[in-house]
Amino acid sequence: MEMNRFTEYRHNVLENCSKVIIGKDDTIFLVLICFVCSGHVLLEDIPGTGKTMLLRSFAKTIGGDFKRIQFTPDLLPSDLTGINFYNQKIGDFQFRPGPLFTHIVLADEINRATPRTQSSLLEAMEERQITVDGQTTSLEEPFMVMASQNPLESYGTFPLPEAQIDRFFMRLSLGYMTREQELSVISRRSVLDIVDSLEQTVSFDETAFVREHYSDVPVSADVSGYIMDIVEATRNESRFVNGASTRGAIALYKASQACAALNGRDYVIPEDVRFVAPHILAHRLSIGSTTKNVSYTDILTKIIDRAVVPLEDME
Repeated sequence: MEMNRFTEYRHNVLENCSKVIIGKDDTIFLVLICFVCSGHVLLEDIPGTGKTMLLRSFAKTIGGDFKRIQFTPDLLPSDLTGINFYNQKIGDFQFRPGPLFTHIVLADEINRATPRTQSSLLEAMEERQITVDGQTTSLEEPFMVMASQNPLESYGTFPLPEAQIDRFFMRLSLGYMTREQELSVISRRSVLDIVDSLEQTVSFDETAFVREHYSDVPVSADVSGYIMDIVEATRNESRFVNGASTRGAIALYKASQACAALNGRDYVIPEDVRFVAPHILAHRLSIGSTTKNVSYTDILTKIIDRAVVPLEDME
């Protein structure tokens, strides 16, 4: 495999995005892994940490279009997918595409919309297509949705059901910067000016290559067993009502392959699995009401730490 193409792709994306988002290289790398695996991101964070700027800079870097949708209780499915309207000039109905017809979508405060509107995202996210009035239209690749929730406010009128949360490949959080990083940010020029000045650093051909060939990275039987040990441990944990789904296990396998490839390796090591596992599995777990003062992320961390790490056979 041409591993140098993966490392160059990672370097070009991270270097460009880090001009806008300071001190969050790991988060940008995780978004890149999700993008390479054709997944979607659920971003749970406080307002004003740079969610929109992260996606804007990422879209500029890959040369894709970006659209932001503010989810509200009165948002309709047609506001996302588009509508057929009667065009008097041509005397016939004409399709007007909605904001989902783009490459990178930020669904801001997704839990504020009704379940019907939330579900209109599922076909686009899972099938890469949109159906309006019986007419199905394929979305242009690459396509990625990043949906945000604000943990400081209430979960909203319509919290996301577990089945829909499971459709997100990862759940991430940007969080606060360090004092030194924030000082450098508040004293620099407008972040919008910086984003506007960004140039495309990777081509669509390069993106297609990494998205198509990352899955060629082999995973040994020992590492595959290590992945399943972690997944099965979440299902056997009594404090969890639900453990990780099969979709979660597949996502962990794919993310480990992408992590290895983007790090320039044509094989997966346990460290790849440990790096992505908390972000792949945490949002797929639900904790029992009898378990108090313990977060599911703490339990998951202990599960990952307890899993026996396969060692290389020196013979």
